[in-house]
Amino acid sequence: MDIHTPEQRRHNMSAIRSKDTKPEKRVRSILHSLGYRFRLHRRDLPGKPDIVLPKYRTVIFVHGCFWHCHHCKKGKLKPETRSEYWSAKRANNVARDAANEEALRKAGWRVITIWECSTLNSDDIRDAIRSQLQIQQY
Repeated sequence: MDIHTPEQRRHNMSAIRSKDTKPEKRVRSILHSLGYRFRLHRRDLPGKPDIVLPKYRTVIFVHGCFWHCHHCKKGKLKPETRSEYWSAKRANNVARDAANEEALRKAGWRVITIWECSTLNSDDIRDAIRSQLQIQQY
């Protein structure tokens, strides 16, 4: 049973953003502080990656744990209302992510996925970016 009225639920769901989310902004801020220059949401690439580093042929997706079924606490939540609909929707997101990642790799791009839960600690983001890009900072 949903604790919200249909109007409250509609309002909550309409407020969910697909770009310029807080986790995405955190990652962009750290990339910028590390000296990387990037582009945002390039439509000519599969999946419209959140961040594109053309110089390094690298794309970064910042995925929400719930929406993309991460194995963390948030990603394992199962909605009680319309559970079949949400299960199918989230499964489609995962399948689409895999297809987009494969298409990008075939086109010669390196793909990095950063999960929402890992964006809470700036040091974790910085370490992940450095290790994935395999570039030493001085």
